[in-house]
Amino acid sequence: MRTAITVEASGLGSWTHQADFVVEAEKLGLDICWVAEAWGSDAPSALGYYAARTERILLGSGVMQVGTRTPVALAQTAITLSNLSQGRFLLGLGPSGPQVMEGLHGVPFARPLARVRETVEIVRQVLTGGKIDHSGTEYRIPLPGGDTVPMKLSMRAEHPVPLYLAALSPAMLRLTGEVADGWLGTSFVPEGAADAYFAHLDEGLARGGRVRADLDICQGAEVAFAADEEALGAMVAGRKKELAFSLGGMGSASTNFYNRAYSRQGWAEVAAEVRQRWQAGDRHGAAALVTDDMVLATTLIGTESMVRERLRVWRDAGVDTVRLYPAGDDLAARLDTLGRAIELVHEAGGRA
Repeated sequence: MRTAITVEASGLGSWTHQADFVVEAEKLGLDICWVAEAWGSDAPSALGYYAARTERILLGSGVMQVGTRTPVALAQTAITLSNLSQGRFLLGLGPSGPQVMEGLHGVPFARPLARVRETVEIVRQVLTGGKIDHSGTEYRIPLPGGDTVPMKLSMRAEHPVPLYLAALSPAMLRLTGEVADGWLGTSFVPEGAADAYFAHLDEGLARGGRVRADLDICQGAEVAFAADEEALGAMVAGRKKELAFSLGGMGSASTNFYNRAYSRQGWAEVAAEVRQRWQAGDRHGAAALVTDDMVLATTLIGTESMVRERLRVWRDAGVDTVRLYPAGDDLAARLDTLGRAIELVHEAGGRA
């Protein structure tokens, strides 16, 4: 299994500390650094800076929201970052959700599946270096009715640009299996992943004439090490409000893909109640409903032996790349956690 991190360029301390974290992570043997966008800083600016500060690690947008930039602009960004980094760039895209798309960007969230599919088609067309000509339901290039003709970029991609999709819903998972080079997943429970995730990915892979080996399964989770059971109990208790926010506060009043993902993996009743209480303003009550098992099943939190065993379960479930969110109160602590986790991932090795 490969190792990765996800950072928000504007989060966890100053910009300098975040860049130092990426540089030091590379020295620890990290394989990939993904930069999140969400509703914070943009990803490409930080990725260009990290490309200049690093030498070996792959750098990915994890993720840029489809619909906030035109497909050609996404392709231009991908080519620029790939060429600047000498082929170390991974293009991660995602549909986001109605709250960010409509509430922040003022872009309709309707038909995300068609929008993502057509974006992938156009981006791939741009990457080949030919003239851009697309006629779909979401995008038409060139716009019809005028006297414009198809164009091609004045620069070319000097390296392959792997394309990853962030997906949680069954339909988006099927699309990921059909057209993407990798899947950026979250809310992952290996014991329930076969039905909740892999069945849909495999359906898409079959539709695209591909097999599981053609898709990099990249899953993320927080990693934290507890000295003993008492410390572990405190850690788990501290994460319950964060999980309650994902189940109740992410997305809009009608759409929460995280809640649906947990529901498909065996916690439908709890997830629904957590959401109801969170939406009603009872944050404490929502967090109190989250069980220890819900936290432990979707994280890499525990004693070192627990995390080691959990990584083996992830490996055997089909995970190719482990995206780590290392806990720690400062840069040194996060790096210490990350270094220990990377060693354990290497111990877990290949598939059993």
